[in-house]
Amino acid sequence: MSDQRMVVTDRVWQRLEGHVPGKALDAGATAKDNRLFLEAVFWRVRTGLPWRDLPREFGNWNSQFRRFRRWAEAGVFEGLFDAMRDDPDFEYALIDGTIVQVDQKSAAANGGLRLRPSGARTVG
Repeated sequence: MSDQRMVVTDRVWQRLEGHVPGKALDAGATAKDNRLFLEAVFWRVRTGLPWRDLPREFGNWNSQFRRFRRWAEAGVFEGLFDAMRDDPDFEYALIDGTIVQVDQKSAAANGGLRLRPSGARTVG
């Protein structure tokens, strides 16, 4: 994985590191690599591909997916967004994640798209 494609720069990681679970001083297990995990999450958001298609460089897709679910349920991502909300260089990642989520939910709004056969009359 090319460092040029990474989203979590050293500067960004310094701001986020204290807000993620699994640090050496936290109770319980120490996380294997939180920074690489965040890169996997951003890759998933950027590409829109399923977790199963996660490149091997990020680790086992199922382990990363399960960690993602735990963090989402625990509100970790909200804390990370709060920590970075005033950083203009990171704004695109926050906007992109919001758009993807809204787009997926709105696709089935009000029963989804209603198609009618070509040439069918509209009763009005």
